[in-house]
Amino acid sequence: MTRPRRSLLFMPGSNARALEKARTLAADGIILDLEDSVAPDAKAVAREQIAKAVAAKGFGKREVLIRINALDSPWWVDDIGMAGKAQPDGILVPKISTVEDLKAVADRLRGADVSIRVWAMIETARAVLDADKLAAASKDSEIRLAGFVFGPNDIARETRIRMKPGRAAMIPMITHCILATRAHGLEILDGPYGDISNIDGFAEECAQGRDLGFDGKTLIHPSHIDACNAIFTPPEAEVAEARKIIAAFEQPENAARGAIQLDGRMVERLHAEMAKRTIAIADAIAAMRS
Repeated sequence: MTRPRRSLLFMPGSNARALEKARTLAADGIILDLEDSVAPDAKAVAREQIAKAVAAKGFGKREVLIRINALDSPWWVDDIGMAGKAQPDGILVPKISTVEDLKAVADRLRGADVSIRVWAMIETARAVLDADKLAAASKDSEIRLAGFVFGPNDIARETRIRMKPGRAAMIPMITHCILATRAHGLEILDGPYGDISNIDGFAEECAQGRDLGFDGKTLIHPSHIDACNAIFTPPEAEVAEARKIIAAFEQPENAARGAIQLDGRMVERLHAEMAKRTIAIADAIAAMRS
């Protein structure tokens, strides 16, 4: 099943009002956070509040993820224990660097509902270098890997690459990670944009992420949801063109053809496959709204 992931908003687990508000926002998904947005002395309270929030449901068609603390922290075992029992749609794990990290997560989830998926945050130099190995681990169903979330801020901190508008220095790493996910049939989300008040800069980065091949973007402020959704939604003209391509290939005279002429240009079967993806996303977005 195709699921829209245009916008996934981080919400601090320690903020009860934010958890309640998450049920009303137009984001495709909500990430209930136990890591960066939660102070060390608030981890236990946040864990309890997230467990109650997920149990209470009410998130509608939004995808619900829980971000646990990193595997080198003293909190992650309790976090993942709670998350496994709470049964969100997925668990987001920060600073995954090796396949052994993924196996450690899988071991802790043994016995948890099989529908719970794992998302790996790519935030270290090692993770970028070994992105293909990490993505390939998804062949093992026990790993539960659904995709990556690219984490530019932590990568910048570790590599000393400066974060500048346009992210030119990071594009090779981004492309490398996107190729790894596509090679193994996974999804990948862009990291958040930190300058909340710079709406133009945010929109530019969203458009860049879309064009680079990200499936959507993680967000840290509700004010970014509408712009993000709009940018990652296939335009109506693009969807109409996709439907026209599919209809043309479904004509009996084109059933065995690898390429056809449509509106004065050559269209190949690969364009039909791309069109199917566009239509699937558009239909999934429409279903979210209904």
